[in-house]
Amino acid sequence: MRLGRTFLIVAAIAVAAGCGHEDVNTTLEKVARARELAADLTVQFTMASDAANRSVMAETDDASVEFAKESRESTAAVQRDVVRLGETLHTLGYAPEEKLLTEFANNFAEYRKLDDSILGLAVENTNLKAQRLAFGPALDAANAFRDALQAVTPANAGDARHVEALIATALLTVREIQVLQAPHIANADEAVMTRMEQQMSTSQAGARKALDELRQLSAPSSRSKVDAAGAALNRFLELNTQLIALSRRNTNVRSLMLSLDEKRKLTVACQDSLRALQVALAKRGYSGIREH
Repeated sequence: MRLGRTFLIVAAIAVAAGCGHEDVNTTLEKVARARELAADLTVQFTMASDAANRSVMAETDDASVEFAKESRESTAAVQRDVVRLGETLHTLGYAPEEKLLTEFANNFAEYRKLDDSILGLAVENTNLKAQRLAFGPALDAANAFRDALQAVTPANAGDARHVEALIATALLTVREIQVLQAPHIANADEAVMTRMEQQMSTSQAGARKALDELRQLSAPSSRSKVDAAGAALNRFLELNTQLIALSRRNTNVRSLMLSLDEKRKLTVACQDSLRALQVALAKRGYSGIREH
């Protein structure tokens, strides 16, 4: 009876191991290796995803580039683990786990393709660059325009009120453009951005018209101030054109939207496959070998 029971146990182990020529210790080592690879695969995937998210949210170009590099390095490590784990599972003859790994690999291929696009957009940082223009050089140019206009005096005392009104109009039109810059940078709707740009064009025309009239009514001693205001206005409008072009690229907004929508779904699918794979390997019975 004892001999019969021993024979049945040994036979069961041999069948569970999926190979009649390999000793149990070797099989157990492979199972342990498979578990380690599955765990590392999960860690590397998490690191890749987190680094990519930090790249999208980074506030500087250098940080965005560095996080993108980290994400790509972890992504490459994921790919290596997939190959190694696939080979190990195949030698063990673990078809269910191989199927789960294939499921992950397919989802990951889609994830990686989308993530490459997201990281490419993120490192461009066009919305961030547009914002820097708005609150940096463009703001400086607008303030220089204001300062130059405030020093303008009328040629005749009777034109004082008219000159004051023209200065106020010129300043107001430039401020109107500035007010529209921030929502333009943040918006992803092409039609909305187009309407904002049309409003900017109207304000731009108003600023130039007011400045032309001021040139006619200003005192000779103020002509240099009017010229300085004109130069500052030209500078501001040039920067605004650059800002609009950057904002239109919308790389930060687009990368964030892709991360929150399509990428999030693929991330969840990959995580589900990895969890199922780890659970399946953990359930392997006799010291890591599951009975079939």
